[in-house]
Amino acid sequence: MEDDVSEQAGEQGEVAVAAGGRRPVSVADGGWGLGAMARSSLTWRSAVYLTAHAPLAFAWFVVLAIGLSMSLATAIIWVGLLLLVVLMVSWRAGARLERVFMRAAFGVRIPDPYREQAQGSGPLARLRVMAADPATWKDLLYLALALPIAIVETALSIVLWAPAAMLIATPLIVLAEDGRGAEVSFGFVSYWAGDPVEALPMVVLGVGWGVVAMYGTRIMAVGHALYARLLLGPSVSQTENRELRARTEHLRASRARGVDAVEFERRRIERDLHDGAQQRLLAVAMDIGRARAKLDQDPEGARALIEQAHAGTKEAITELRDLARGIYPAILTDRGLDPALSGLAGRAPVPVEVEVDLPDRPPAAVESIAYFIVAEALANIAKYARATRASVRVVKEDAWVVVEVIDDGVGGAHARPDGGLAGLADRAATIDGMLIVDSPPGGPTIVRADLPCSW
Repeated sequence: MEDDVSEQAGEQGEVAVAAGGRRPVSVADGGWGLGAMARSSLTWRSAVYLTAHAPLAFAWFVVLAIGLSMSLATAIIWVGLLLLVVLMVSWRAGARLERVFMRAAFGVRIPDPYREQAQGSGPLARLRVMAADPATWKDLLYLALALPIAIVETALSIVLWAPAAMLIATPLIVLAEDGRGAEVSFGFVSYWAGDPVEALPMVVLGVGWGVVAMYGTRIMAVGHALYARLLLGPSVSQTENRELRARTEHLRASRARGVDAVEFERRRIERDLHDGAQQRLLAVAMDIGRARAKLDQDPEGARALIEQAHAGTKEAITELRDLARGIYPAILTDRGLDPALSGLAGRAPVPVEVEVDLPDRPPAAVESIAYFIVAEALANIAKYARATRASVRVVKEDAWVVVEVIDDGVGGAHARPDGGLAGLADRAATIDGMLIVDSPPGGPTIVRADLPCSW
């Protein structure tokens, strides 16, 4: 199947190549099952960060303590103001570095919350905006609190992980003692291991303590991520404004794509009329004119021309009917998606299994887009896929109508920006829908559309 996966996926996200199952992207999204935490790299990255970030926090504490003290002490001679500017730029850079650490250690992406700088503004204007930005001072608060928080997290991490490591390593410690054995003490309780075999119960105990350490690390990681998002991330109003701007841009792009799709459809209809039915009707008119001229002298020749005109008229009617069906099929309006899709499947060159499970009829726009997605997918199967069977499934999932077309063809779909599915993706975008094409080489090919029932 060689037709369409739109290359606009990176910009709009309306057409995309499915890339497998989703994986948790942060510690807050990860599973809390023992196996899931043990397999997740976020658990071990979090443990490393929580144990080792105290030196950097101490460095920032020293820089801020000395820098702020010196800048306040020398502010009267203007040197302090210059030092404060340098310090302010430095702690904002440090906050940006912490956002990078949050993503690397906890998988948490924290967007920059800073106010936008006016283009072409001078250094003084930029400094005024920076100094008046609440995010600048939230960065300072985060770095100022980093040391006491790091001390607590490092201490807890050592308490959690050091005993687990020591207990698991007990057989190696016993071996290192050259047969003299080793004693493991737990307050008033002690255990003597004379050889590595006797030390195996300590390994089991160490693994159990390691489980506790993993859960403790996950809890600390989630807490630190929430705290970092509070101080280093945008405020609630900033988040709402960004979402509103993103929504506005999405709607503007969707409207533009919808206009392009309508214009493309108009040109297609004009082309089909001009190259198809119009040419046939012109030929019919010419045949009738020639027949009228021969009617008296050559009745048999006139009869043949009339029959030819009649055949041409029927062909023109068929083409006009197909064109009308391509604009909006009457059966879709009268009877709904199930009969309309069954009709498409009946005309397909390969066996097509149709399943439509909709409790109520969706809006007309959703029905139309779903119909044409299936029609285009089946047309591509007939042209390119070399498939032996296909299936069509239309179901309701929450507030979405999901359309899925699967074939067992050769797969390997590649992008064609002006292709049929790209145009359908533009249609789907007008109602905030999304079209996904998954077509690995060798198949199968899956075309899936998620269409909202309200927008």
